[in-house]
Amino acid sequence: MTNFLDPAILFFIFGVFAGSVKSNLEIPPQISRFLSLYLLMALGLKGGFALNKSGFTSEIGLSLGLAVFLAIIIPIIGYWILRKSLNAFDAAAIAATYGSVSAVTFITATQYLDQFNIEYGGYMAAAMALMESPAIILAIVLANKARASVSLDSKTKQTHTSLSKILHESFTDGAQLLLLGAMVVGLVSGDSGQKLMAPFSTDLFKGMLAFFLLDMGLMASRNFSSLKGKPKITLMYAFGSPILHALLALSLCKLIGLPLGNTILLMVLASSASYIAVPAVLRHAMPEVNPALYMGMSLGITFPLNIIFGIPIYSAIAKFFV
Repeated sequence: MTNFLDPAILFFIFGVFAGSVKSNLEIPPQISRFLSLYLLMALGLKGGFALNKSGFTSEIGLSLGLAVFLAIIIPIIGYWILRKSLNAFDAAAIAATYGSVSAVTFITATQYLDQFNIEYGGYMAAAMALMESPAIILAIVLANKARASVSLDSKTKQTHTSLSKILHESFTDGAQLLLLGAMVVGLVSGDSGQKLMAPFSTDLFKGMLAFFLLDMGLMASRNFSSLKGKPKITLMYAFGSPILHALLALSLCKLIGLPLGNTILLMVLASSASYIAVPAVLRHAMPEVNPALYMGMSLGITFPLNIIFGIPIYSAIAKFFV
């Protein structure tokens, strides 16, 4: 219940309401882009400051290694499940969407943990960055394989997407590069940098997050309609896969003994779905798939569920088992 009283969550719910009643309320794209970059920069700084204090430990290595493993295994499992009901391109696109992560869901989760004084590693921002690309790369490989199969069957040449180009785009994406760059700045500047940047990266953070979640609420409500007429498996996957992925992350975290805060954040990352990074790449790399399919699932269903209900549920489950 406390989560519903959080101003940022309330602004998200208000945004969903405003969009559902077809209000003309909107956040200009340039402002939305600025808010996204601000949140990533502030999060990166926080992670860098934390790393400066802790140094690189075995716990950090385990957390980052598990994050990469989840980013690989989740899309593989997703593709295997979805391929039974969908064509190879749709299955690969959805698997990539749910194998990658949502930065805003992660940022909201860190605020939730801060609110309840649950400690976590600031370096988990690096885990989020590492989890963005593996699913995208896997989807491109699967799509190229499907095109090769179509080409052999029809004896017509199919255009393959260059994996090297995708790798370059994935690792030099402006938002991801800013996050990692801010972490380096925080790591190098340490305590003095933290004091200087506190008014920017700490004091303003909650208000900026609330403003951004208002925009996300508006976007989510406008993606509901794109789900009409979609195969049942896509709706089942959008509702069911987040909790299954979160439980998979919980099991692995408990197995290797990660602390509560890191466990919750990895559960949140595993349960989230990308609606920015993956669509930006797949729109060009996999034109065979209608973006409304994976955007409607991730932004219309999974994102709101995680923001409103998922984060407190995953936290409660983790507290019970960890």
